[in-house]
Amino acid sequence: MIDRRLLVHAVFLVLAPIIVAWFGLSTPAAILLVLLLLLWRWLVVLSGWVLPPKTPDLVLASISISHFVEKVRWCMDRLGVDYVEKPAGGTLGAFFIGRSVPQLKARTGAVQSTIGNSAEILRYLWGRYEYERPERAAFLKPTPERVELESRIDNYGVSLQIWIYYHLLDDRELTLHAWGADHPDTPYWQRLALRILFPLQVRLIRRSFRISDASYTKAVERVEALLADIDARLADGRRSLLGGDELNYTDIAFAAISGAWLMPQGYGAGRADGVRIEQDNMPEDMRRDVARWKESYPRALALIERLYVEERLQAG
Repeated sequence: MIDRRLLVHAVFLVLAPIIVAWFGLSTPAAILLVLLLLLWRWLVVLSGWVLPPKTPDLVLASISISHFVEKVRWCMDRLGVDYVEKPAGGTLGAFFIGRSVPQLKARTGAVQSTIGNSAEILRYLWGRYEYERPERAAFLKPTPERVELESRIDNYGVSLQIWIYYHLLDDRELTLHAWGADHPDTPYWQRLALRILFPLQVRLIRRSFRISDASYTKAVERVEALLADIDARLADGRRSLLGGDELNYTDIAFAAISGAWLMPQGYGAGRADGVRIEQDNMPEDMRRDVARWKESYPRALALIERLYVEERLQAG
């Protein structure tokens, strides 16, 4: 893959000053080394056209347990497109190479485009497949009402991230498990890096997400406000959040992102089994929140569980 070729080049680029100092190279030799590195870089780019890497048309970069990844993964499964998922370990991508997930890499011919953020990925899928497979893609059609509700659900997902980290970060092994440190699909070097860099990652998460008692309280308030709204919407017997019985992507988004706290069977359609946190293994305060949400929002809970039974368990 061209990414790997560029990575090798970048490593040698970093090593170049060390090579110059180590061997005491003269100025002309150092200039020659720079020119060779520039030539190498050009050849790498050229190879992408002459010998393009054989990669799938769609590659989903993921963290297996991520609820935003599950939102995209579920919609792609329902759309029926072929794709390859490449899981990474925990927050390594975000904090060390600046890459958040989900990311969708879409190849058309020799060109590969990268799309980030779950909402933008769903817009791309709708735009690409609405004519190729209109009946299967209909659930992805973005209407103003759907986009507005999706935005609220995504904000609910951000609040759940704060809620999760507030409860988990003090438990090293449980956090590492959720990040994929025990998962064979996570590259070995990343599993090792997760363990070595765990204290640093915890500090970065606490700072970037502003994890505190106050932020946890606000996050819970926002989570419960959304759950209360969803529960009220479903009081008239509708099967879809925006009315009627026809499923659309906002229903999937709500069920997928709610999987972060419910962790139902079928979460990830088999691709998150190695990182799921069973409720019996959750910290006591975390279990208490989950129990309260189950009891307080029964219609929302029923929708989530029904969608996992009717869709995700069959997809696994």
